[in-house]
Amino acid sequence: MGSITEPAHAQDSIAVGSTHRDAPHAFGVTWTSGKGPTLDGRIKPDVVAPGEWIASAATGEVRAAAGLDPAAGATDMASLLTYAEQSGTSIAAPHVSGVIAAFLSALPEFIGRPQQVKSLLTQSATDLGRERYAQGAGLVDLMRMLTNV
Repeated sequence: MGSITEPAHAQDSIAVGSTHRDAPHAFGVTWTSGKGPTLDGRIKPDVVAPGEWIASAATGEVRAAAGLDPAAGATDMASLLTYAEQSGTSIAAPHVSGVIAAFLSALPEFIGRPQQVKSLLTQSATDLGRERYAQGAGLVDLMRMLTNV
């Protein structure tokens, strides 16, 4: 069976897979992305989003692992603010959260209707032509989601 685990395999959750940052249509789903099916045979992940080498704010362990510790005694904000590239489904999930937040901002009448939002999200995704248990419905597409209402 697949590698989708708690809590992503829950029926009502939105499980997110990871794609190549720049060319998801060419390279598809990243090899580290979790794959379905769930133990009861459902397709997961639900959708995929960019999750390979994504620039993000670097703090704590990520900052230290990237060798970005500030000079000893540095207190100015400029020396403390840095970014690092990260990969994985934990990096792809914020893309989907942003798509849903933008959708709800534009169409607040969908607030409190999570099943309809999830349905619109999956119905408007772009099929990457990959195995359904790897890509789910496909790559998230906010513009299509907004126009499919």
